[in-house]
Amino acid sequence: MSEYRTEHDSMGDVQVPAEAYYGAQTQRAVDNFPISGWPLPNDLIHAMGLVKYAAAVANRDLGKLTGSGKNPLNDAQVQALLDACREVSEGKFDAEFPVDVFQTGSGTSSNMNVNEVISNRAIEILGDDRFSQEKPVHPNDHVNMGQSTNDTFPTAIHVAVAKSIQDQLIPALERFTGSLAKKAAEWDKIIKIGRTHLADATPLRLGQEIGGLARQLELSVGRAERARDAVLELPVGGTAVGSGINTHPEFGGRVSRVLADETGIAFAEAANHFEGNAQRDGLVECHGQLRAIASTLFNVSNNIRWLGSGPRCGFAEIVLPDRQPGSSIMPGKVNPVMCESMMQVAARVMGNDQTIAVSGAGGGQFQLNIMMPVMGQTTLESIMLLTKVTDAFVEFCSDDMQAHAENCEAAVEKSLSMVTSLNPYIGYEKAAAIAKEAFKTGKTIRELCREQNVLPEADLNKALDPMSMTEPHA
Repeated sequence: MSEYRTEHDSMGDVQVPAEAYYGAQTQRAVDNFPISGWPLPNDLIHAMGLVKYAAAVANRDLGKLTGSGKNPLNDAQVQALLDACREVSEGKFDAEFPVDVFQTGSGTSSNMNVNEVISNRAIEILGDDRFSQEKPVHPNDHVNMGQSTNDTFPTAIHVAVAKSIQDQLIPALERFTGSLAKKAAEWDKIIKIGRTHLADATPLRLGQEIGGLARQLELSVGRAERARDAVLELPVGGTAVGSGINTHPEFGGRVSRVLADETGIAFAEAANHFEGNAQRDGLVECHGQLRAIASTLFNVSNNIRWLGSGPRCGFAEIVLPDRQPGSSIMPGKVNPVMCESMMQVAARVMGNDQTIAVSGAGGGQFQLNIMMPVMGQTTLESIMLLTKVTDAFVEFCSDDMQAHAENCEAAVEKSLSMVTSLNPYIGYEKAAAIAKEAFKTGKTIRELCREQNVLPEADLNKALDPMSMTEPHA
């Protein structure tokens, strides 16, 4: 058998790998864009398959596929079309989508890639020859019926992004929130010194400190939900420029309802198809929330890294799990590698946000944004990275962190900020003088106050009780 077969499109003949399910237009794109070697993410391909399925359902129910137009399909052909769309959405043909991310800015190459694969697979399901130039289930006339790349490709991006956030990122952030909340409860009685400006501050409980981090993650869950909700409006139904030419007026609404039913996500037809086709502001808003989540993850993991610094010459207030040797020259050294991994992911996502912002602001002229493939790929990369690093951090770090209570409590009595609780008794200026003298002499606040008989012993012990300093008092 020959290594290649000849396929034909409106520009002429093209040599295509002999067994490929895709056809001429896909091969032209492969040849034209030897850029990165990065195909579109599988999640986006699966979403495109699902959009094609929803479109076929809508066209079937509207009588368009089997009507009196050019090359109407019979019931068996319609079912084969639906089955082929479903298989693509389930990832059964992932190897058949080789077009580079850095392609035509509308995503037309990838849309036609999907159309060709679905067409040929449907023909194969029917028992016909998928290599024939005659296409009883045609990639344009049937698979792409009532559609343009300009409305279906951004629809697929929205579906892929919302679904990835809903199914992957939100559960990961919820697990991280729960992991830290559990540690906060376990460590609620451990007193430690606070730090502001990296300088000693008043005492707090280790559980309170970790509880603050848990709250950051809880708020991140809400940001992920808002990121998902920013892409719920779907452009499908606008076709080429937003006018809906060559499609049924009910098509966009019907497709959106099928997608909502299939995913359990509240997708809806775009309120204005000219905006829906032309602008990707919702995606910019979505990724802005992802950037905020990345900022939180950077901050949380960096704080945990500092708290675990040591084991003898740092803070060492928590003990991080040992994951791997930390040095090629220093025997026994172990590093906070999971924290560093999360911080690097966060940096990447923050950088990705610049790509999205530039693409959204500068890529949409008149009726079309021409930066959509990179916007889709970049957003899905950010979701994937945030999800995976969060899952890994929970499994390999936060769930197994331990408190080093002795180190936490040892520094409290030595802190000059213990003097803060004397303000109501002796005033700020006198308390400041005691703090300066304590630092100069190396004595603790308690020792110096006793020497100077600043307060009766009972009042002094009440004022300098570290646990009482961790809560407000009337």
